[in-house]
Amino acid sequence: MKFASRLMKGDRVGLLFVLPAVAFMLFFTGYPIIRNIIMSFQNIDVMTLNLPHKEFVGLGNYKGLFADPLLGTSLYNTLYYTVFSIAIQFVIGFMLALFFNKNFGLSKKVRGLILIPWMIPATITALVFKYMFSASGGIVDQILMDLHITNGPVEWLLHPVSAMWSLILTNSWIGVPFTMIMLLTGLTTIPSELYESASIDGASRWGKLRHITLPLLRPSIEAVLILGFISTFKVFDLVYVMTKGGPVDATETLSTLSYKLSFSEFNFSQGAAVANILFAILFVVSLAYLKLVKEDEVM
Repeated sequence: MKFASRLMKGDRVGLLFVLPAVAFMLFFTGYPIIRNIIMSFQNIDVMTLNLPHKEFVGLGNYKGLFADPLLGTSLYNTLYYTVFSIAIQFVIGFMLALFFNKNFGLSKKVRGLILIPWMIPATITALVFKYMFSASGGIVDQILMDLHITNGPVEWLLHPVSAMWSLILTNSWIGVPFTMIMLLTGLTTIPSELYESASIDGASRWGKLRHITLPLLRPSIEAVLILGFISTFKVFDLVYVMTKGGPVDATETLSTLSYKLSFSEFNFSQGAAVANILFAILFVVSLAYLKLVKEDEVM
């Protein structure tokens, strides 16, 4: 009985420590999510925002969105942007992780410098790259013209394909350091004895990479890909600053569409519905990640 009493008392003390964090999460995360879901089933615009009783329209906002081709375009753009960004980040980040996993002079200092793009606010990076890709004095055009690759300035952010790839390259510049550090951390946990034994057995570099590095690095790779997918899929600031979803909706994403519906067209209900679609996709991806983590722990 005394043990049970002490245990209950300890639980109460623990709950008191956890309570502020739980209250913070419920107020700043839980309530907005629930309020946003409720709003998506109502008819709320600039005229009805302050009315005490909102009109309930059920799935009307979602039906209207799925009937609008712009939602499909935004979803496709978001997936295209995310997949290619993650692919570029992973390939370059993985090669850098393998390179910096070797001991050589200035390794740690150079590694720290590579982290700078990841630490700079995305809005600042977006502004810098917007001017770099500008047709009026942009450094990208200047370099290409000096190398005689182009005959004149190119409107990178005014053409659908080049605008999307400008965003992808900008996001990759931000994400490569994060990918490198995550994979490098995983590489440091692999015992060097395994590589030494493989060398004695005559294994090639490709054999070591395929049979030792990649299998043991699997948890880190999964974390990099899924966390990178989540952070890239919900992009807003980068797209809004550089292209605002243009030209002609070529770079419109789910997050920028939700923003425009809510704060440009003042259709708050449909903006909330788009945000909920974005949330649902990322929620499913997060569940998949948790399942993978659980399976890795069991293994």
